[in-house]
Amino acid sequence: MSSVKQKKSAKPLRESVRSALELYFMDLNGHQPEDLYRMVMGEVEHPLLETVMIYAQGNQTRAAEILGINRSTLRKKLKEHNLDR
Repeated sequence: MSSVKQKKSAKPLRESVRSALELYFMDLNGHQPEDLYRMVMGEVEHPLLETVMIYAQGNQTRAAEILGINRSTLRKKLKEHNLDR
């Protein structure tokens, strides 16, 4: 499938997040969620960093610019997620 076709059929990221959260709440089966913000951010940050680093071909300066964070913050986050190869 071409990337153009995939792009047209892909849901916006917010819709994917909404769907995942709705499933999460249904799966709680009456239990009370805790620390949801930290959990969601923890789940999203790793693949975000990993994908941006691949897109930037390992160039941390470029990746930091894409993410809108400074390079030392990026290095810290890469280390936290064991992505500092």
